[in-house]
Amino acid sequence: MSAPRLDDVHVGDVVGTRRIEVDRARLVRYAGASGDLNPIHWNERVAADVGLPGVIAHGMFTMGAAVGLVTDWAGDPGAVVDYGVRFTRPVPVPDPGAAVLDVTATVGAVDVEAGTVRVDLTVTLGTVKVLGKAQVVVRLAR
Repeated sequence: MSAPRLDDVHVGDVVGTRRIEVDRARLVRYAGASGDLNPIHWNERVAADVGLPGVIAHGMFTMGAAVGLVTDWAGDPGAVVDYGVRFTRPVPVPDPGAAVLDVTATVGAVDVEAGTVRVDLTVTLGTVKVLGKAQVVVRLAR
């Protein structure tokens, strides 16, 4: 698949969907890679003691996994010029099993002058939105 061109992208276009399975092994690998060793991301007792519904995924892991849909669509992670989200709900990760996140990326705005596209992400766990105002700005070729 070739990278999209600015002239071919329109507000409302769905640029992709993705399902992401998050299991405890991924959380442990992410903790090691990121240095975020907070036990709420791997220890059931600690998570429950602080009032969580169990072990939860790292917010930054969720954010990073979701934006992969856009970087794959754009064809270059370097095309991302801005990315921001609000963490709205935790992502409990069962053991055994996995949490399943559904991601949809939709064009929210096109700025022809700047050569950029704002892609809005909807990231849900079941029917619950886990990221709010998730917006990615990418620069595309004309």
